[in-house]
Amino acid sequence: MKIRDFGVEIWMNLYENNCEHNLAETCVESMTVEALLDMTEKKEEIVSNILKMQMSYGDIEGSDALIKGIQSLYQNIAKEQVTVTHGAIGANALTMFALIEPGDEVISVLPTYQQHYSIPEAYGADVKILKLKPENGFLPDLAELKAFVSNKTKLICINNPNNPTGALMNEAFLKEIVEIAKTCDAYILCDEVYRGLDHHGSGFTTSIVDLYDKGISSASISKTFSLAGLRIGWVAGNKEFIELINRRRDYTTISCGRIDDYLASIALEHKDKIIERSHRIVRQNIEILDEWVDKEPKIYYIKPKAGTTAFLKYDFEIDSEDFCIKLLKEKGVMLVPGKALDMEGYLRIGYAFSPEDLKIGLRKLSEFLNSLE
Repeated sequence: MKIRDFGVEIWMNLYENNCEHNLAETCVESMTVEALLDMTEKKEEIVSNILKMQMSYGDIEGSDALIKGIQSLYQNIAKEQVTVTHGAIGANALTMFALIEPGDEVISVLPTYQQHYSIPEAYGADVKILKLKPENGFLPDLAELKAFVSNKTKLICINNPNNPTGALMNEAFLKEIVEIAKTCDAYILCDEVYRGLDHHGSGFTTSIVDLYDKGISSASISKTFSLAGLRIGWVAGNKEFIELINRRRDYTTISCGRIDDYLASIALEHKDKIIERSHRIVRQNIEILDEWVDKEPKIYYIKPKAGTTAFLKYDFEIDSEDFCIKLLKEKGVMLVPGKALDMEGYLRIGYAFSPEDLKIGLRKLSEFLNSLE
């Protein structure tokens, strides 16, 4: 099987450990294990349980405690509708592995996480790209989506909230996509790894799995819950789909780590405290970023409504990769070039970390922009 290089992941691997100011980070500022345990008021008990834990495979498809925690993030799903994976990246890959065959038709939005179109393409699917446009607030054009679907459409891939734009589809909008999918009996894979990070209200837009029998939700403990190091994700869908996933999962996963599973279940048990922290960070910092964009005459964006990233359009005669390499060398600031996301002329910026660090990084970015004029 031939597959394209994963642009954004290659970029992150090359540069994220060699920068002074990482404005490419997509997780809400990562927590320490100690900070997580301090939220529980059971620190000594938890440490003791870990020390006594036998390092067997454990619960193959996820512990009861972890599955229960995942269920709490949805309106009404059964235990049999969830399986645990190695991050949301594992959930997305397993979904493609289970569903896609040569000749199938897959529709994916762009920009999005590259898995959604490169894996189906590698499996021999006919992939149609639905480009998200700033004039539509980076939301899918529903008329265009209707024109794209056919009786061969197997899967529609969306990302809500969207990475990298921060666009958000509300329940009413998602229901319109569901109605389009029903016309061809297609599955909808909604990558919901940033779900819970809406910039207003509870933070949680309705999940696709609560709206459509053939809706598939992929998510993880990484972004909203600030625990990417645990490498715990999951996929939720109807029981028949999860059974199919688990048969494929035997070839790729066996089980996730027992300590990871245990700590992730603790995090979800105390999710309200973690989400409160996450909202405080992203909702404060998006205003810092917004104020900065307003003052930069050659930077434009559609203000994100959710998530941890924004997509900056710039007005300079330089391609995005050269821009980012030059910025890194001169100012130690890391961004992601639009080229890595198949969207030249843009830059992805993350803002969900220390506000002081964000301000310093933006100041250095302004200095760099001034040098280009």
